[in-house]
Amino acid sequence: MSNYRLEKTEEEWKQELSPEEYRVLRQKGTERPHTGEYNLHFKNGDYHCRACNAKLFESEHKFESGCGWPSFDEAVEGAIEYIRDTTHGMIRTETVCANCGSHLGHVFNDGPKETTGQRYCINSVSIDFDSKEENNID
Repeated sequence: MSNYRLEKTEEEWKQELSPEEYRVLRQKGTERPHTGEYNLHFKNGDYHCRACNAKLFESEHKFESGCGWPSFDEAVEGAIEYIRDTTHGMIRTETVCANCGSHLGHVFNDGPKETTGQRYCINSVSIDFDSKEENNID
């Protein structure tokens, strides 16, 4: 097991996640660019880890980067663990959920310079959205 607050066996994860969610979240896969449900999603609310529901990002930090995946310039403090990734002949920084260790994507230093300068490039299948929009019923 790991040192995450939420620990499950890989068999438990396989039972709880869809095959695509398992491939991305637990096997460090990547969804195809421009295909994820949250790529061009800009509603008011919070984004949570699809595996454990930990809050990861707030909508005010989401921006359109043109990269084909949801992009954020800042994460919720303490929500992300950063891991050096040297796969595919590159040096990158992998982002994983600090609560359960699930793979989210990567963070790069080519984000908006007027804010943090960071671009969290996140797989849509790794996150869920919780709307903050009010439902006004008369």
